[in-house]
Amino acid sequence: MAFQPVDYYNIYEQLTSEEKLVRESVADFVDNEVLPVIEHHYQAGTFPMDLVGKMAELGLFGITLPQEYGCAGANYVSYGLAMQELERGDSGVRSFASVQSSLVMFPIYTYGTEEIRKKWLPKLAAGSAIGCFGLTEPDFGSNPSGMITNAKDIDGGYLLNGAKMWITNGSLADVAVVWAKYDGEVHGFLVEKGMKGFSAPEMKGKHSLRASVTSELIFQDVEIPKENKLDIKGLKGPLSCLTQARYGIAWGAIGSAIGTYQSSLDYAKSRIQFEKPIAGFQLVQEKLVWMLNEITKGQLICMQLGHLKDSGKMNPNQVSLAKRNNVDIAIQCARIARDIHGANGILDEYPIMRHSANLESVRTYEGTHDIHTLILGADITGIQAFK
Repeated sequence: MAFQPVDYYNIYEQLTSEEKLVRESVADFVDNEVLPVIEHHYQAGTFPMDLVGKMAELGLFGITLPQEYGCAGANYVSYGLAMQELERGDSGVRSFASVQSSLVMFPIYTYGTEEIRKKWLPKLAAGSAIGCFGLTEPDFGSNPSGMITNAKDIDGGYLLNGAKMWITNGSLADVAVVWAKYDGEVHGFLVEKGMKGFSAPEMKGKHSLRASVTSELIFQDVEIPKENKLDIKGLKGPLSCLTQARYGIAWGAIGSAIGTYQSSLDYAKSRIQFEKPIAGFQLVQEKLVWMLNEITKGQLICMQLGHLKDSGKMNPNQVSLAKRNNVDIAIQCARIARDIHGANGILDEYPIMRHSANLESVRTYEGTHDIHTLILGADITGIQAFK
């Protein structure tokens, strides 16, 4: 059955012609290119690499960055809509685009020299190069300031040692944006594939985000040239990147919820029990209404957040609210959808279990649900509860 946009409050009517084109183009891409193959890749534990060039052709990498670097120069509402549709397909596909755009291209554009921009951004935009972002460590996730990875001065550059964990695209990456302690502060460095002492073994055995490559990054006396150091110090650098990525996640989670809701609605209308569709029973209708209700609220949150970001008025705390709320309701939608589908809900004929498992990762990466709760608590009370 062809996908029908879920837009109960006619939000899409308010979009500009460019925003409508982005959403519709990515929605068609998901229907025609992602959904036919994603279950196979999820079961196999592989990323569909043939989608990379097609996403690049759609302008999905660095979509908000200037056209002079081969990017689309679109606004942040367009970026959000693109992430929503990609995650309707699969969280792993959205994660690939989100990492490439928000965690790699954004810091290179924002903190890199013009030489570095020209070297990497056109290739990353075209999908001929893949990037990853190294912040989380085996022992430091929610507390990045405790990182052990470090850089020291050597002739002509820096010597990097340490390790990173849970790195999306790590084993695929041609360039890694790595955050390390240098001279007592956190700094960003570009580590390129093939540099001596740099390896990126893939992490196996995942029950979630199986259609996504997750890796370790290991640095053993890796020599980094001076020009590969980004012009930013302190946690402001990596946190600014995470704000960009969390913004996309907030939209993406709604896409996942839309996917499980639409599957549930279609199934409930066609599944006959007690001589009528189960959509005709009060308990099933209550479940469907709950899902639609929360999706609609999440869409409104995202639209307003996008307008705030495009006008330069958004703050990171507002992103925390959107990420926290939308991922949470998406998980609940997936669980309700599993109930509506009954035993069929565990089959790969339907996207329910795949979305449900994926969202368990989305709930904890880029700031856990609890960490975002504490961020918001500190903002509204003025009292820091982290320590």
